[in-house]
Amino acid sequence: MKNFDLSGKTVLITGASRGIGKAAAYAFADAGANVALIARSVDEIAQTAGDIGPRALAIPCDVSRHTEVEAAVNATATAFGGLDVLVGNAGVVDPIGNLADTDPEAWGRLIDINVKGVYYGMRAVMPGMIQQGYGTILTVSSGAAHGPVEGWSAYCSSKAAAYMLTRAADNEARAQGLRIMGLSPGTVATEMQRKIKASGINPVSQMEWSDHIPPDWPAKALVWMCSPQADEYLGTDVSLREQAIRDLVGLS
Repeated sequence: MKNFDLSGKTVLITGASRGIGKAAAYAFADAGANVALIARSVDEIAQTAGDIGPRALAIPCDVSRHTEVEAAVNATATAFGGLDVLVGNAGVVDPIGNLADTDPEAWGRLIDINVKGVYYGMRAVMPGMIQQGYGTILTVSSGAAHGPVEGWSAYCSSKAAAYMLTRAADNEARAQGLRIMGLSPGTVATEMQRKIKASGINPVSQMEWSDHIPPDWPAKALVWMCSPQADEYLGTDVSLREQAIRDLVGLS
């Protein structure tokens, strides 16, 4: 990752308490960036920020509440003198199950996090980024954004909506200097995959743990996406399933 120097840049990462978000915090810090970690799990983000040191800030935040997201963005900009990158990573997979059997409250809660959370993040950072004439917004997408998966009606719907938010934001703000795109990482060895495995529903739950890539792979891809090398993917998803992308990121 030595070719992707982000010294002096500031990155805000949602869902930074575990999995891809946590790995991304370390990856961006290794690239020289200041990092703001936001999540509901206070102890976890505080521990990670402590490990990284003075260039990290832990901010408790529920991304389903727009006032908390706005406050987190403002706190980040105040602490580090600006904001250059937003990584919209926070997401859940529950409820898993046949659409007709799912709990409406749980279904709606997923939408609050996976869709509204992405929208709230974009809405909070875009005015400042447009004013300064630059900024990068990265959303952790999924293959589920582009095709239905049994038992994942909520998750697939939310990722499809987040993908369209990425396209819409790029359509509105690219000409004003913003770089906006998504990362479709494939299956990653995280706590989410343990929940999927336990459900026993659809072929993804039947995969072996060794079939999943480690969280630091998508984390490194997110850092790479901040470089001009990724510009051809603006307004769409970068798929980490593609060997060519892995080669560019340095994962071969």
